[in-house]
Amino acid sequence: MTLIEQIKRGRFLEATCDFSQPFITGEWVLDSGLHCQLLYRGVLQITPRELSGDAKDIILSSGIHGDETSPIELIQQVASDIVLGHIQPIHRLLLIIAHPEAINCQQRFMTENMNRLFQVRNSERNDECCIANALQLAINSFYGASIAIKPERWHLDLHCAIRPSRHDTFAISPYSDKPTRSNKLFSFIHHAKLDAVLLSNKPSPTFAWYSAEYHGAQTLTVELGRVGKMGHNDFTLLAPFRDAMVQLITDVALPIIWTSEVEVYQVSRTITKQQPEFYFTFNDDVANFTFFAEGDEFAVDGRQTYSASVGGEAVVFPNPHVIIGQRAALMVKKANLIFDEQVRVCDITNASY
Repeated sequence: MTLIEQIKRGRFLEATCDFSQPFITGEWVLDSGLHCQLLYRGVLQITPRELSGDAKDIILSSGIHGDETSPIELIQQVASDIVLGHIQPIHRLLLIIAHPEAINCQQRFMTENMNRLFQVRNSERNDECCIANALQLAINSFYGASIAIKPERWHLDLHCAIRPSRHDTFAISPYSDKPTRSNKLFSFIHHAKLDAVLLSNKPSPTFAWYSAEYHGAQTLTVELGRVGKMGHNDFTLLAPFRDAMVQLITDVALPIIWTSEVEVYQVSRTITKQQPEFYFTFNDDVANFTFFAEGDEFAVDGRQTYSASVGGEAVVFPNPHVIIGQRAALMVKKANLIFDEQVRVCDITNASY
């Protein structure tokens, strides 16, 4: 059975990870009129027969890290439901399962963290660089082919965390000078019932950031629970997110609404590893968003020590094992939002965590 035949039967993930046969591009039309194009291994473009002038261009991606299985399975579910006729998108759609080799090996990456490779074309020094280059080209082509006069571009890059978290589900809004924090995007966060959102304060070469910075897309990196084994994930927790994602691609628009139940954080600073002798003063199982009171020491980098700043800070994504020059942690503080056409921070609070 060819890769395309597998996908037609609803097996997008299986086809993506099947290296027993060479990859061949292809296209076909479903009975519903949807035009499907397999562009790269793990990259499936879906275009409705008729598009309105306000149709969105939506990217749903997963598998940037091969061991983050629940997002990969979510994309598989969406792809299967579309090709089998259970879901009818009304917007242009690009579905991505990015790193099949790492998925097959059940590991985060093979050589290099791919979610640090989306800024410029990379030298093809390893598989991650080659995949990142191909994905950048796919995104450029997808957004560039929009029929809308003022295209509304979206990109949800789905991940899950390697450590526990005070918030089971949360989103990271990449920093960009472009208007990429619309009230529509934050309304999606509300409808998806995500626990928190974190606002980045400077550029970072992640997949979601690339779409925001170079294409002005409404983008989120979405953290959906914890890493688990393929086929053993409990999707009960993720049902609201899946429902909102399906509504995003099948409805004209989601209702504009925001709720104070979503915790909002602003990055206060990025801790970058500078020395081989870098370590955190806390245990490896400390949860994301753990709070450190003002003056508490939390990291040592050679001869430099790091302590929580005025009012205290919480830590997110601590990883002492990154290479020198990469982010070892984000320090964040709670913030209040002004929910306008473009969402922005009103102030940073010193509220207890």
